[in-house]
Amino acid sequence: MIWLHRLIVCGAAALSLGLSLGLSPAASGAEPGPVVDAPAGVAQGRTEGALHVFKGLPYAAAPVGPARWKPPAPLPRWSGVRDATRFGPACFQPKPQPGNIYAGAPLPMSEDCLSLNVWAPAVAHGAPVMVWIHGGALVSGSSREAMYDGAKLASRGVVVVSINYRLGVLGYLAHPGLSAESPLGVSGNYGLLDQIEALRWVKRNIGAFGGDPSNVTIAGESAGGLSVMYLMAAPAARGLFAKAIAESAYMISTPELKQARFGAPAAEDSGLKLAAKLHAPDIAALRAIEPGALVSAAAGGGFAPFGAVDGQVLPAQLVDVFDNGQQAPVPILAGFNSGEIRSLRMLAPPAPATGGAYEKLIRERYGDLADDFLKLYPSTNVNESLLATTRDALYGWTAERLVRKQAALGLPSFLYVFDHGVPAADAVGLHGFHGSELPYVFGTLDRTPPLWPKAPPTRDEARLSDVMVDYWTSFVRSGQPTAAKAPDWPAFSPSEAFMAFQDGPRVSAHLLPGMYALHEAVVCRRRAAGDQAWNWNVGIVSPPLPGRTPRCP
Repeated sequence: MIWLHRLIVCGAAALSLGLSLGLSPAASGAEPGPVVDAPAGVAQGRTEGALHVFKGLPYAAAPVGPARWKPPAPLPRWSGVRDATRFGPACFQPKPQPGNIYAGAPLPMSEDCLSLNVWAPAVAHGAPVMVWIHGGALVSGSSREAMYDGAKLASRGVVVVSINYRLGVLGYLAHPGLSAESPLGVSGNYGLLDQIEALRWVKRNIGAFGGDPSNVTIAGESAGGLSVMYLMAAPAARGLFAKAIAESAYMISTPELKQARFGAPAAEDSGLKLAAKLHAPDIAALRAIEPGALVSAAAGGGFAPFGAVDGQVLPAQLVDVFDNGQQAPVPILAGFNSGEIRSLRMLAPPAPATGGAYEKLIRERYGDLADDFLKLYPSTNVNESLLATTRDALYGWTAERLVRKQAALGLPSFLYVFDHGVPAADAVGLHGFHGSELPYVFGTLDRTPPLWPKAPPTRDEARLSDVMVDYWTSFVRSGQPTAAKAPDWPAFSPSEAFMAFQDGPRVSAHLLPGMYALHEAVVCRRRAAGDQAWNWNVGIVSPPLPGRTPRCP
């Protein structure tokens, strides 16, 4: 579990993708921008067409240096007029890997990084709000990525907010010394606490920007989708959002704070192990390490950031929270991409020499479930089966599980699969790759990272993007995704309907028959045994599965 997350940390699992109190544009002689007097303070942004845009607004006091690894604290109202025309710095993260299609230009970074950005229609009043949580394996990414520009979404009448949150070791370190400092006796989850504090800021302030604090949708992709699920499970986030969008989320097993379980060490023990590698005898010594050096050393030392099940911030494993109906009771839109693993090939094992060798390994590992497995992932095309196995175990199963669990609560729930490719991607084997839906959702096909396979500037590509922008903003507005001159998107229940985005949107039903049942059975057995993780240890790299039990088929 940890070794593979480290590979993600090094740059592939998801989009890897200064705050200033200086003179406002008006004071510097530039044309005055829009001014908002919010509870947080007065801010001056820019007018961009029919939108008002505010960047780099601090939403919490960043715990830095001697205060590192503390929960975020609300800021007092700032004085004067804050210049809100520039993005704030990214949170500290490793440098992007060369050749990574997700990597952009190096980002300005700081520990003082807890800022957010707002795109709002100039005439907004009581508008629906979407809060975007970027991906990047909880180790990289930033709200300032050009692909996350909120202008197109905001042009549909939605107030868009994008946030930074602490990453990597600075955001997710658990350690007994930190737990001892906490009134709750817990540590880790600092990046998640940042996200919760950002939502609290939105609740207090977004009305001043024309947004409706009672109609907030949280949305994210990859680690952002994982964060959406964490927020749905976190008691402290309850009531801060009304709907959720999870793109390529993964409901994997999560380290527990105090005990080793499901094949992972206790989160506190992982923190102790890292401190020993860094020759830091206590928390004071860890806090004395320069943040950039600390982030690099932690990533190089194999530290893998996850949320920690601590009984407080995260009360239980995500699967248990959703099985028990204890998640936020909100409508959901969730889905995944057909080629998720094509750009994340380190998540799939090398292919055996022959189809016979592949089938033998599957039968050794899956026992009575092997026939069901081989029906879905046959030996006739081993390479494709390896990619599909990992895709479904991580992303496909999670997306369907989310809509099933919310539908079971009687809530509107919508499922999609993004199966669209462009010539530049298809030519290099990246059809429907991880994250490839993002520029369509944001309407930013012309603002993707440098090595990203580019969509041709055709009417068909623009039309698909316009349709997806419509569906997403309609869901943010009302909980029902609709789009002009496009099919009605039926809810998942009762017919197990889903939307396939191919050359255009196409309604279908019964996504990948047998997929959900197989992976649900695998996860059930691993949960019952208590000593196996459920994530990318599937297919030919799966440990032998536990047998049937009265609880699990």
